[in-house]
Amino acid sequence: MNAQTEILTQAGPAGLIELAIDRPDATSRGTAVIAHPHPLHGGTLTNKVVQTLARACVLDGWTAVRFNFRGVGASEGVYDEGRGELDDLLAVVAAQAGEGPLCLAGFSFGAFVTSYAVARLHTSRDIQRVVLIGTAASRFEVAAVPAELHTRTLVVHGEQDDTVPLPSVMDWARPQVLPVTVVPGGGHFFHGQLPMLRELVLRHLRA
Repeated sequence: MNAQTEILTQAGPAGLIELAIDRPDATSRGTAVIAHPHPLHGGTLTNKVVQTLARACVLDGWTAVRFNFRGVGASEGVYDEGRGELDDLLAVVAAQAGEGPLCLAGFSFGAFVTSYAVARLHTSRDIQRVVLIGTAASRFEVAAVPAELHTRTLVVHGEQDDTVPLPSVMDWARPQVLPVTVVPGGGHFFHGQLPMLRELVLRHLRA
C-alpha cells in the first residue's frame, strides 16, 4: 500500500497467515481488521477495495490490518468455504487487535466472513465500527448484524453490481431494517469510484 506497510506472518489455525499492517501517524485509536474477496476468484489483501478500506481507516487514526485467507499468497492451508476463513479472521483479531476498540471490515466474500466475526465477537469485544462492502448475499448466507450495532454499521453496494445483484443485499438487509448505502451506477469493484467509497467509509468512521 505504501512504503511504511509492514508485511509479516503470524500463526493461524491452518498454518501461517500473511499480514499487511498500516499504522496512523498519531496514536492509534484501535485496530481495523479488513477481509478480502473470494480466494478462488483472485481475492487478496492487495485488492483495490481492500486497500481503499485500509486507507480510510488509517486516515481516521486506526491501525489497519489486512490479511490473506488460507491458501492465498503466503498464507498456508486451503480454501474452506468460509468456515476456516472465519477462523483465520478471528485468529488475526486475537493476535493483532489486543483488547482495545475494534473495527471489522470486509469486501464481497470478505464481508460475508466478517458478518460472522461480528456475530461471534460483539458480546466480548468493543466493536466500534462495522463496514460491509459489496456483501456477497447472493452467494452465501450472510449473518445478520446484531441490532445494537446497526448504528455503527455501514453497508455499501453498487447499484449496477452484476457479481452480487443489489436486490439480494436488500433482501438480506430488509428483515433487519438495516440501511444500505447505494452508489449510483456502481459496479462490484467500484471502478472509477474508489475515492467516493473512501470518503463514505471515512465519514462513517468519523461519525
